[in-house]
Amino acid sequence: MDNLFFVLSKLAWTLLSPSSLFVWSLLLVCLMLWLNYSRAARHLLTVVSLLAFMMMAYPVSDWLIAPLENRFQPPQTLPENVDGIIVLGGAESLRLSAGREQPQVGDGAERILAAADLSRRYPDVPLIYSGGSNLVWMPELDREGQVSLGLIEQAGVVPEQIVMEATARNTHENFVLLKPLLPELDGSYLLVTSAFHMPRSVGIARKQGVDVIPYPVDYRAAKPELRYWDFDLFAHLHVLEVAWREWIGLTAYFVSGKTSAWLPSEHDEAGD
Repeated sequence: MDNLFFVLSKLAWTLLSPSSLFVWSLLLVCLMLWLNYSRAARHLLTVVSLLAFMMMAYPVSDWLIAPLENRFQPPQTLPENVDGIIVLGGAESLRLSAGREQPQVGDGAERILAAADLSRRYPDVPLIYSGGSNLVWMPELDREGQVSLGLIEQAGVVPEQIVMEATARNTHENFVLLKPLLPELDGSYLLVTSAFHMPRSVGIARKQGVDVIPYPVDYRAAKPELRYWDFDLFAHLHVLEVAWREWIGLTAYFVSGKTSAWLPSEHDEAGD
């Protein structure tokens, strides 16, 4: 069932991502024109053009991702003791790493940098890193986790502190597969992942009975006072893709019973 969920989620995203929807809309406009539905085609093209202009001109995507990033705040004071540091994968670029034969980092490098900093703050607890290939056509890519391990060690974490789980394909599998690696199942763990990804991650952790202290990093939305008309379509679309995918993910995980709440918060109770 988990394998079916993984494949369906990837197929759905090819249809529902903002960039895909834009291309499907243009194809639909072309089809309408060929079928002589010119009036409907003009209306649809006008709507698509206006939306594209808004996306290019102003970071409207920040409005969509900011509620996710602001859901959990970093701890004002780190606890004296934790049982481990959980870091969710996603910062590494597995395809580039395989092609270039050296570890390559992608978006979300802050996950690794923050984890390295925390490992120095807590040198006597394990750093548990979970993440594998999320590519449908390359599921066996780096099954030993050498890319992630190389990046973590480059950031300064000693190998003896690292516990690696390199087969998880999504966030649900992250927590299912790392649970047996926890030194104390009922312990307390710092959770490092991107801020937009934290609500879904915390919801799944609670559902799995893992007590986590959110430590969000890798913010994508600028503060309201720092937003301005900059006409940067690529940057705005990149944030929109991330935010839209995460809202869809939250909904799919909640409907399928994989998370404790649709939009977990700091004050929710842990799931059963």
